Amino acid sequence: MKRRVLLAAVAAIGIAAAPLGAMAQAYPTKPITVIVPFAAGGPTDALARILGQRMAEALGQTVIVDNVAGAGGTIGVNKAAKAAPDGYTVLFAHMGTLAVNIALYKTLPYDSQKDLEPIGLGGTNPMVLVTKKDLPAKNFAEFMAYVKANQKKAQYGMAGIGAASHLGGLMLNGMMKVDVLEIPYKGTAPALNDLVSGQFDYMV
Repeated sequence: MKRRVLLAAVAAIGIAAAPLGAMAQAYPTKPITVIVPFAAGGPTDALARILGQRMAEALGQTVIVDNVAGAGGTIGVNKAAKAAPDGYTVLFAHMGTLAVNIALYKTLPYDSQKDLEPIGLGGTNPMVLVTKKDLPAKNFAEFMAYVKANQKKAQYGMAGIGAASHLGGLMLNGMMKVDVLEIPYKGTAPALNDLVSGQFDYMV
């Protein structure tokens, strides 16, 4: 499974609605904020910071990365969607946040199709299964056997409810036909920190 990361602007960054005179003005004339709807230190945040640095160099203006985590990315996306459509607020999020949340939540405070306009694909990254260091498994077959034999105590962590790591974990557990305890975090980075220290068994 691969996760696509998308750079989106608020309402087509206002260019379509801007008068010709405004379009002729120099852009940007002030710092640009890139909203990342996840905690700092995670993969989406890391990629956003690399992109932000390149944007700053190319545009000659400061680019600020604003981490707004929570609710599987919904809080950050909503902040971006409610921002002024002037080209100074952009959203950097993966497709799961923009497409999957529509199916996960009955109501959302924004409309991904109407309130946001895609600018481009920021990159793709594979999803992998990682386990704590002392989990007694050297390959996937042994891992699956361990989880099946220890369903009552096995635990898996994820970046938050509705996050790609949550859905990936559910898919993996469904494939293995196991029911284990889910531990949600406020981002990939804090989840990985606890996995490294052995606080839970595995993560996608």
